[in-house]
Amino acid sequence: MELFAVRNPGPMTTVQDLGRLAFLDRGVPLSGALDPFACRVANLLVGNPEDAAVLEITVMGPTIEVLTPADIALTGADMGMTINQAPIRAWRTVRANPGEVIRIPRAASGCRAYLAVTGGIDVPLMMGSRSTFVRAKIGGVQGRGLIKGDILHRRAGSLLTRPRELPDEWIPRYAREIALRAVPGPQDDAFREGIDAFFGASYEVTQQADRMGCRLRGPAVHRDGESPESIVTEPTMPGNVQVPADGQPIILLVEQTSGGYAKIATVITADLPNVAQAMPGNIVLFERVTLEDAHRLYREQQKHLQQIREHLKRVYGL
Repeated sequence: MELFAVRNPGPMTTVQDLGRLAFLDRGVPLSGALDPFACRVANLLVGNPEDAAVLEITVMGPTIEVLTPADIALTGADMGMTINQAPIRAWRTVRANPGEVIRIPRAASGCRAYLAVTGGIDVPLMMGSRSTFVRAKIGGVQGRGLIKGDILHRRAGSLLTRPRELPDEWIPRYAREIALRAVPGPQDDAFREGIDAFFGASYEVTQQADRMGCRLRGPAVHRDGESPESIVTEPTMPGNVQVPADGQPIILLVEQTSGGYAKIATVITADLPNVAQAMPGNIVLFERVTLEDAHRLYREQQKHLQQIREHLKRVYGL
């Protein structure tokens, strides 16, 4: 059913879900929400499956007219949503009614917000996902970001009997200085002399930050004298920190599948949402952890999500 008419799309608003997992071996990127925590919680709030399609909004949001009733929830970056100019708090649901106008202005903190709607955004499945991969024009709305005049549809779903919200103590806060925990490697042996400096340095997020990767600026990371500037191209994963010839690190994200630069470290899965919320000008510091730490922190993150599921079920009867 018709859900929204797009009056102004914002600079980059795309349809995303949790990504297409089964085609990495054929060179198709994962895609999906860069901040899966915020995406999952948005869907839980409106009563959707966690992998339902949402709108991922980058830096500045759209202006959209509501065409059919739906419960909506905005999570992630603090963007100050309004409905008919009335402020609407994030991380909670609100009923949107036909004729109302939703505006999502510029982010005050964080970089990406997620708008979930009753039933989820309805676009065709492409290779098992509704996520948009703009560079290859795959998924979402014709493989692109939203444009003025688009009509978005939603899938079938039941409206809520009462509003829901996430407890304030569970809402992430996005600071200007971001600590990212990372495991050395897989090519840390090429940086025996430089790896301590890398983990002790501060880096600035540059304007060259998108869904493919996040380029940093700071002290150059030096390879050992015998190490080549590049390696044989090999598969990459979100969180890999590549070091190109200029020594400025690049954190790879969900629209990269291979690379030919040595990777000094890998940001742990539990901290990838913090990369998604990094704005140009933010400061990044890397903290060395072990693989065992990474596994433990991932389990803790999953336990927190389960705590949220159980809380919403207990309070609202999901």
